[in-house]
Amino acid sequence: MTSGTLPGDQGRDPEIPPPSDPGPGPWLLALHSSADTFGVALQRLGDCTPPRLATFPLGRALSNELFACVESVLPASRWPQLARLAVATGPGGFTGTRLTVTLARTLAQQLSLPLDGFGSFLLMARRRLAQPDCPPIPFWLMQELPRRGVVAGLYAPDPEQRGGALELAAPRLYREPTILAEVEASLVMAPDGDGLSPPPAVRCPAQVHQPPDVAELLRCSQEAAAAGRPAPWSVVLPLYPTSPVDPAGP
Repeated sequence: MTSGTLPGDQGRDPEIPPPSDPGPGPWLLALHSSADTFGVALQRLGDCTPPRLATFPLGRALSNELFACVESVLPASRWPQLARLAVATGPGGFTGTRLTVTLARTLAQQLSLPLDGFGSFLLMARRRLAQPDCPPIPFWLMQELPRRGVVAGLYAPDPEQRGGALELAAPRLYREPTILAEVEASLVMAPDGDGLSPPPAVRCPAQVHQPPDVAELLRCSQEAAAAGRPAPWSVVLPLYPTSPVDPAGP
């Protein structure tokens, strides 16, 4: 695994490893920038060998270092050997998510490649469900936004896919706790055959962890390719639960 690091001095450029030649493709490239650390994953399409993973704690420097980070994993001269792309669509930081989604869409369009977009909360849900002590019940992933409310998505194990996750409610902003409770009641608290209501869904913090989440993104795309699912680039868009011009402020 490759790792980029930020030097101790404020304002200096991140240290990014020089590009290395990974060999011939066809390649599947995954990009995840829904948090301060940018994750890149590379694996041959349809291959089960361990992927190349790289993380770069760039924060706001992503806009200046995005291409250098990607090239440190797969040089631009090798981009024509890409066969499929995957990108995390958020929720996440407005600028970071937008940049990687734009790059992935541009590459997919110019190289005529399929592009998979997966939500960052879905990737967290799959990672949580892979833990041996995770109970097989619905759970919320929640991220508090000061002065705005909470971004929350509801997930459950997918009984038809080993390691899969069902998105019962896509991530969105809930300004009032009562609205979240109403959604939960309508989705997971309906009485069962015995007339009993199940307990409320577990509530978990939504936290991106790299490189596990970009590795999960890579797995999702490999599964989509193996299943023959189409992946048009034009429908992949960043998910913004809040607006950058929200009157509630940042």
